[in-house]
Amino acid sequence: MDTALDVHGPLTEDELRRLDAYWRAANYLTVGQIYLLDNPLLHEPLAPEHVKPRLLGHWGTSPGLNLLYAHLNRTITQRDLDAIFVTGPGHGGPAIVANTWLEGTYSELYPSVGRDETGMARLFRQFSFPGGIPSHVAPEVPGSIHEGGELGYSLMHAYGAAFDNPDLLVACVIGDGEAETGPLAASWLSNVFLNPARDGVVLPILHLNGYKIASPTVLDRIGHDDLMSMLRGFGYEPLVVDGDEPERVHQELAATLDRALDTIAAIQRRARVDGNTDRPRWPAIVLRTPKGWTGPREVDGKRVEGTFRAHQVPINEVRDNPAHLAELERWLRSYRPEELFDATGAPVTELTELAPCGDRRMSANPHANGGMVLRDLVLPDFRDYAVDVGRPGEPMAGATGALGGWVRDVISANPDRFRLFGPDEVASNRLGAAFEVTDRAFVGATETGDDHLSPDGRVMEVLSEHLCQGWLEGYLLTGRHGIFTSYEAFIHVVDSMLNQHAKWLKTTRGIPWRRPVASLNYLLSSHVWRQDHNGFSHQDPGFIDHVANKKAEVVRVYLPPDANTLLSTMDHCLRSRHYINVVVAGKQPAPNWLPMDAAIQHCRRGLGIWQWASTDEGQEPDVVLACAGDVPTLETLAAADLLHRHLPELKVRVVNVVDLMRLQPASEHPHGLPDRDFDTIFTRDKQIIFAYHGYPWLIHRLTYRRTNHGNLHVRGYKEEGTTTTPFDMVMLNDLDRFHLVIDVIDRVPGLAVRAAHLRQAMVDARQECRDHTRRYGEDHPMVAEWRWVRETDPTNR
Repeated sequence: MDTALDVHGPLTEDELRRLDAYWRAANYLTVGQIYLLDNPLLHEPLAPEHVKPRLLGHWGTSPGLNLLYAHLNRTITQRDLDAIFVTGPGHGGPAIVANTWLEGTYSELYPSVGRDETGMARLFRQFSFPGGIPSHVAPEVPGSIHEGGELGYSLMHAYGAAFDNPDLLVACVIGDGEAETGPLAASWLSNVFLNPARDGVVLPILHLNGYKIASPTVLDRIGHDDLMSMLRGFGYEPLVVDGDEPERVHQELAATLDRALDTIAAIQRRARVDGNTDRPRWPAIVLRTPKGWTGPREVDGKRVEGTFRAHQVPINEVRDNPAHLAELERWLRSYRPEELFDATGAPVTELTELAPCGDRRMSANPHANGGMVLRDLVLPDFRDYAVDVGRPGEPMAGATGALGGWVRDVISANPDRFRLFGPDEVASNRLGAAFEVTDRAFVGATETGDDHLSPDGRVMEVLSEHLCQGWLEGYLLTGRHGIFTSYEAFIHVVDSMLNQHAKWLKTTRGIPWRRPVASLNYLLSSHVWRQDHNGFSHQDPGFIDHVANKKAEVVRVYLPPDANTLLSTMDHCLRSRHYINVVVAGKQPAPNWLPMDAAIQHCRRGLGIWQWASTDEGQEPDVVLACAGDVPTLETLAAADLLHRHLPELKVRVVNVVDLMRLQPASEHPHGLPDRDFDTIFTRDKQIIFAYHGYPWLIHRLTYRRTNHGNLHVRGYKEEGTTTTPFDMVMLNDLDRFHLVIDVIDRVPGLAVRAAHLRQAMVDARQECRDHTRRYGEDHPMVAEWRWVRETDPTNR
């Protein structure tokens, strides 16, 4: 590597020399992690036994990450910036680990990996090694809020971190391969929702190194003018740094960062001092450098640097090929480690002095360990928003509508640490009361007639589930709280994002220095059973199945049957930490079953016998009718009513489930019900007819170890849907009250003959209801006007 230092630019000769040395040190540490088991400082000639038997990691993006990290450190020190680093190409993990070790944070958190030769050897050995650390910018890496193993989410995480963090700079490096993903393409729009007066700032840095694993990247090949037009069209002012001569790139990058930060300061000054609320044009940096820069130019006669061959491990078979071993040693020695580390293996003083101090280090910034800055929400008493239930089933009121007033007041009480996220569905999901106190966040142009748009809005609406999820994740991981409300069927769009967040939460539970963050709360409405006008495309309850696959210590699923149980559930969820909470509740007017005190007690139990709806009167039941979900609960209670009226001698027990994970044994989930308690409620040998909100097989999965699983029969969604009436929808899936009664007759010993007339009447009633919908386009009055009429006290649980 050329050692002549060009001083033309903002860096003095000494600054340039030291910055370049810091970059070389980070590059050396990066290569060492990928390759070396021993001999970390090359005190002896490199031998095969010094090299790992399995070479894993990604070199190609790492020199660019090291370059940016070093230069950002310079600006943090000079300007006393509060900054974090989001690494889009997360497979450049060894680069970020190298920088955290140089800064000292890594050794502070992992004392066995000290800043000396022994510590460096451990740093190298542990990378992508059994019992060590992953290859990505995983939770184990100090300063990370973004693992980056699955590409596409870096920029939305960065914006989520910036919301309500007015002093924070989030530097977000976007890989040009990552930039091809749909979520990242949508993420450029995030600046329309960033308020320069009260939010922090995101500095996007698009790193163009030209190649993915095996082919060129699109944004590198579309032409300079088209790329600049694309970024300007998204509202950015692109600043370009392009080169492969280190000294010139250092000077250009330093000048460009200074210009970008000056622009950001001017934008914030106009918004915060002058009151200018116009949408600004934020700077974005385009950095074009060779893939695998400073690595081997050629290997076995094939060009490597600047090609796809540099993407992962540029030199393979190092243990068995003497020429490759020699090439690796030349590569490592090209960084001149003897100049970078002292006799003990510690970074020399002039390198350590370049890094910021204390919490100003990006690897030690408290915002990147969000539990350190997390403050509890001020939550209004949810009891004050209760629906007054005088008798079971009355009044008719939508659950999410009742919740809306409480959410409104949560927003008012927490103007700096709570937001409501949704893909243009907040009002549709009946949470529109929020707009009594706030607006939709929007910094774009507005027109007369627009509904509740302002830069100060606390409701984040954009027609992208990916952005809502990513913004909320970034918001939570940096110490705030929120709710994501969505149509149940379309939350599947973020299945993979949920996977990554669940893995993050699971992993950080085992990292002592990671503090718990607020839970990720999903409120899913417009659910499968009440898509009356949208039809089959909007009918899918399978997100619950997906969530149930995740680690038990991380996930919770709640199916409150009415408004008061929903209020109690959401209060619990917003108080919880480090979970993924999925709550499914209806928005349409529906019966309300429990007064608030009874609802609270029922939610605390998670599931329980509704004595007021049962006829076993403390005796052993003949059959158990179980239900989970608002519509299944309605159908179950209607079936119980039919059985009471037509088979009054039959002893029926009604069990409602709010917390789905209570169905699992305690050995499988922290909320699991002990076997003795489960058998007491569901019996050891009686027939159980279970009406469930989602796909029936999930209930079987959760209960397969239970004593009475052989007598469990589940009705739920079986992929039958269309645009039809609510009751016709449940009939299509055999979840209706008449079918539940038929199930009881067919399953309970002795009823098949004795109740044959009733069974036939139920078959006829199903047909009558279907004929009515086909003729009149609405549900039969016997269904639509049904109400619970038995004289019961719902407080008698």
